[in-house]
Amino acid sequence: MTSPGPQSSAPPGPTDPDHDPLDESPPCVLVFNASDPSGAGGLSADLGAIASVGVHALPIVTGAYTRDTAEILDHHAFDDEAVSEQARTVLEDITVQVIKVGFAGSIENLSVIAEIAADYADVPVIAYMPDLSWWNEVQIDLYLDAFRDLVLPQTTVLVGNHSTLCRWLLPDWQASKPPGPRDIARAAQAAGAAYTLVTGIPLPDHRIDNVLASPQSVIFSGGVDRLGAGFSGAGDTLSGALAALLATQSELGEAVQEALGYLDRCLEAGFRPGMGHRVPDRLFWAQPEPDEESADNADDSTDPRIDFPDHDTKH
Repeated sequence: MTSPGPQSSAPPGPTDPDHDPLDESPPCVLVFNASDPSGAGGLSADLGAIASVGVHALPIVTGAYTRDTAEILDHHAFDDEAVSEQARTVLEDITVQVIKVGFAGSIENLSVIAEIAADYADVPVIAYMPDLSWWNEVQIDLYLDAFRDLVLPQTTVLVGNHSTLCRWLLPDWQASKPPGPRDIARAAQAAGAAYTLVTGIPLPDHRIDNVLASPQSVIFSGGVDRLGAGFSGAGDTLSGALAALLATQSELGEAVQEALGYLDRCLEAGFRPGMGHRVPDRLFWAQPEPDEESADNADDSTDPRIDFPDHDTKH
């Protein structure tokens, strides 16, 4: 990590004449992910979740999806040199507490991310593996192999859905019982990841479990009711919130519990902006309570709406 420069033995405090409150900054998370024009996942999810925790996001664009709220149609990866220059430039200026890796879009970009993570080996890495079933099968295999070989050795916590991680890390599983979180964590640790957060593990009575595990033990487990509606962007929301909470120096188990609680609230307040899936409301906390909103409207004696003129261009 880049050095912040020479410092005195005691940092300036409120009574210090050199103390400037504007110099105090929140923790920072460096985020590698793709731009999502639907606002459901990708960098949109990361930025909303990280800001909600009170942490500053440093977004590195790895590419752009062509998608709506129903499905991903295509992806256009950035050149690896462009990804490297974005990250290296900001890292020379700002100290980061956590690195979060979403969808990199290409093997070359994964290589760049792995090199940067290795150069900043003291910075924890949260890696999220999304569902890639929309992609070409050959591209999926190449991407997953590169992610396992390049990124997992740098990864502190791997985050992913149970079915996604099983297909990727345990493709030859033969037992009649599906792999458990410790089985998945064992396979992830064999590739280098210290911990694994497995989401969406099926439970009886329409419930699912979310488990933080190492090969040796289950560190945290939290079951929730399965939601009937389909969502886009839940995984990026969860992993972004987890990265931000760890940046605030939260303990790992507590950070996972709080991130899952935050995701539950986001999904509970989710909305359907288009004709496809619902989107988590990552800023649910900024919405007025129903009673508060009704009271505010009752007190208004004037119409708060503003009539905007037509946006015709005049030459």
